[in-house]
Amino acid sequence: MGLWDFFRQKKEIENTPVKTEPIVENDLAVGQEVPAYIETDAKNHELVSVIAAAIMAGEQTDSQFVVKKILERNPEAQLVSVIAASIAAGEQADSQMIVKKIIKK
Repeated sequence: MGLWDFFRQKKEIENTPVKTEPIVENDLAVGQEVPAYIETDAKNHELVSVIAAAIMAGEQTDSQFVVKKILERNPEAQLVSVIAASIAAGEQADSQMIVKKIIKK
């Protein structure tokens, strides 16, 4: 057996049956997901569009921008995420929590 023959050996693969367990649906999946952002009122569209276009354009006066959708933070989701992160942080003052999904029953 040479030096490289060890790496060239074919390895036998054992065929072991995989145990499959039925997927149990989670109780949380039954509820409705709370969106993180909601659409704003129509009265805010013009002001937000002008401010966003001015920031994006900068010094290039010949550029044009189209604002298709304006969203704002959902106050309900924001409140729930602050409360949940505060409870989860507990005694660790330096910890940071990220709430990715909120489901309401």
